[in-house]
Amino acid sequence: MTTDHAGTSLNTSLASLPAIGQVRAGKLQKIGLGTVRDLLFLFPRDYEFPAPPTAVTDLREGVPASLVGTIADAEIVSRSVGKSVFGAIVENETGSVRILFFNQPFRAESIKFDRRVMISGTPKLSGLRMEFVHPQVTILGDEDEITKPRILPVYPLTEGIKQIEMRRLVWDVAHGMFDSLTEVMPPALRKAAAVRLSEIGIIVGESLPEIGTALSDLHRPPDEAALVAARTRLVFQELFAMQLALAIKRRRLTTELRAPPLTSTAMIDARIVNRFPFELTGDQRRTIDEIRGDMACQFPMNRLLQGDVGSGKTIVAIYAMMLAVANDHQAVLMAPTEVLARQHFETLNKTLEGSKVRIGLLCGSLSAGEKRTVIEEIASGEIDLLVGTQALLYGEIDFKRLGVCVIDEQHKFGVAQRVKLRSGGIDPHYLVMSATPIPRSVAMTMFGDVELSTLRDKPPGRGKVNTYLGRGQWKQRWWAFVRERLDEGRQAFVVAPRVSAVEASEDDDANEDIASVESVFEELSTGPLKDYRVGLLHGRMPAEEKQSVMQQFATEQLQVLVSTTVIEVGINVPNATVMTILGAQRFGLAQLHQLRGRISRGSHAGHVCVFTDGEIEPEENERLKVLEETHDGFELAEADFRLRGPGDLLGRRQSGMPPMWIADLVRDVEILALARSMAQEMIEEDPELSASDLAALRDQVFRRYAKRLDLGDVA
Repeated sequence: MTTDHAGTSLNTSLASLPAIGQVRAGKLQKIGLGTVRDLLFLFPRDYEFPAPPTAVTDLREGVPASLVGTIADAEIVSRSVGKSVFGAIVENETGSVRILFFNQPFRAESIKFDRRVMISGTPKLSGLRMEFVHPQVTILGDEDEITKPRILPVYPLTEGIKQIEMRRLVWDVAHGMFDSLTEVMPPALRKAAAVRLSEIGIIVGESLPEIGTALSDLHRPPDEAALVAARTRLVFQELFAMQLALAIKRRRLTTELRAPPLTSTAMIDARIVNRFPFELTGDQRRTIDEIRGDMACQFPMNRLLQGDVGSGKTIVAIYAMMLAVANDHQAVLMAPTEVLARQHFETLNKTLEGSKVRIGLLCGSLSAGEKRTVIEEIASGEIDLLVGTQALLYGEIDFKRLGVCVIDEQHKFGVAQRVKLRSGGIDPHYLVMSATPIPRSVAMTMFGDVELSTLRDKPPGRGKVNTYLGRGQWKQRWWAFVRERLDEGRQAFVVAPRVSAVEASEDDDANEDIASVESVFEELSTGPLKDYRVGLLHGRMPAEEKQSVMQQFATEQLQVLVSTTVIEVGINVPNATVMTILGAQRFGLAQLHQLRGRISRGSHAGHVCVFTDGEIEPEENERLKVLEETHDGFELAEADFRLRGPGDLLGRRQSGMPPMWIADLVRDVEILALARSMAQEMIEEDPELSASDLAALRDQVFRRYAKRLDLGDVA
C-alpha cells in the first residue's frame, strides 16, 4: 500500500497514515519515530551493496550474487491461515534459479510470468537447483540497461519490524515529502562548499545537491556517487550549522562582554619568569605569549590549555595568575579535588616564597570560621591568589577585583558549574586546563568557541616510562621487581578499581573477583610487601585523613600507596617510579594514561604493569594494547575516540551540544574542519546572518543552538 500524501505534513502522526496504522506506529514509537518528519530523517546506519549480475553457472552457495532473467513460472505454492509461500522461477541463457518469499503474497502482484527482473541475495543449494530466499527484486523494462543492483539502506530496527518492511515504510512515507522541505543552504553556498570539498578529496560534483534530492538519494541511492554527494551534503549542513553557532558565540565574546585589560611589560614578564627554577619549554613560552595577548584585551580571554601529563601546564597557569596580580587584580584557581587544591596551594607558596603575594585556600575541610575569614579577605582584597575546590561555587564569595579564573581539569566540572565563577561585576579572563589531550574533532565541537593552546614538549630530564601487560602468573615476579625498586629508594603506586570487595556495580558480574583497595592493601601489607611501609588512600576517607596520607607519601614516610583513581589528576611525587594497575580493563584509556602520568616525574625511569581481573588477559583488550604501544597522549586520545566513539565525550551534560543526527565525528573530521573554516568566514562577513538568502539557515542555527549559546562562552 502506498501513502496518499495529500494533507500530510512533516508533523503528521505516523499512526494516522493508513499505510502504517496504530499497531506499526506503536512499534516505531519505541525507537523514537512518531511523525512523518521522524521517518523522513531516519538516516540509514549502513548500506548493502549487492554484487554485479553473474551467470547461473557461476553461483556459489552462501556467496552473495545477482543475476538478470525472466520469470518463467510464478505462483503461491502453499497457503494457510496467516501463512503463505510465494515461489517463482527466474531463468536466462545460463540456467534457472528458484526464488521464495514467505508470508508475502503481495509479491504475486509484481513478480509475474514473462517479466524481466534482476534479483540479488545469497543463494543456497536446494536439490539440484540454486534457491534465493527473500532476494531483492528489481522489475526491469525491455530497454533497461543492466549495470548493478540497487544499493539497499540498512535502518535501525525495532522488535516486530524487519529490514525489508522498514525500507518499504520509509520510502512509502518519505518519497512524496521531499518537495515540501525548506532549503536552508542557498545555491552559492552549496557550490562554494562543493569546490572546497573537492580540495580535500571529497568529490560531489559542481554543487552539493538540494535537500530534497539529498534525502531521496540517501534513502534510495541510484549509485555510489549520488550516495556520497547526498550524505556529504547532510553531514556538511549539520556541522556547518553547529560551527556557525559557535562562531557567533565566539564573536559575541569580543563585542558584548568586558574584562579588565591586564598588560604584560618586559619587566613584568621577566619578574614572573625568574620565579621559575628552570627554563621554560618552547611550548610553554609560546602559550604564555598567547595568554599575554589575550589578557591585554578588554574582552575576556577564553582559552583552553591542553597538554599531556607532565607537560608543565601548572607553570603556565601560575604565569597567568601572577600577571593578574601584577596588574593589581586577583586570581583564582579551582581544582577538582581537595588533594589537588592543596598541592597547588603548596606549589604556589613555594614558587612565590619571599614575595608580597598573599595566597588563600578555600576547601571543604576548613572550619566554618576559617572559611568565613578567607571569604572576608577575598572581598577586602587582602588575598591576591585563591586556590579552592567546588567550595568556590557555593556561598557568597565576592572578589574585590577578580582578573583571571583558572580551572584545572575542565572535564571534572560541568558547564553550568564553570559559569558560576564568572557571576557578578566585570567578567574575568578564563584559562581552562585539561591534562587529557582532546581529539581534534572534539576540540572543534565541544570547545569550538574557545581559543586552544597545546603543550606537547615536556620539561627536560624526565625519566622514560615503560608499560607492560602483565599476565596473572607474572604477579610474583612483578612484586619481586617492585621490591627491588623500593630497595633502591624509589616509591610505588598500586591502583585498584574499587574501594571495597563488597561494593556492587550494575556492570559487574557477581561472580567476578574484582580488586579493591581494601583487599589489596591487606594482601600486600601482610604478603609480598610486608617489609615496607604501605599506605591506603581512597575517596571515602575524610579529607584530613586523605591529605595526611598524601603528605606521608610525598615525604617518603610511606613507600607504597594503594589507592583508587583519586591519584589520577595532578599528584606530583617525583620519587614514585613504579605503578601497578589492577582490574585495568575497568578503566578508560585516557584514565589509564593519566594514572601512568603519576610516575617518573623526576629523572628516574618508570615502570607500569597493568593486570586484568576475570578471565580476560591484557593482550586480549584492544585499549590495553594501545596503552602498551603508545605513550603520546594526543595519539592515545585519538585512538580512544576511535574505540569509544563520540557518545561518551560529547554528552549533553558536558558539552552543552545536541547529538549528531548523521555526522560522525570520527569519520567526518575533514568535513568538520572545512565547515568550521567556512562558518568563521561567513560570520566575519555577516555576523548575524542577516543576508536575505541566509534567513532559513539562520532560523535553523538559532532553533537548534540558541538555548545553548548562553553557556558556550565558558570553555
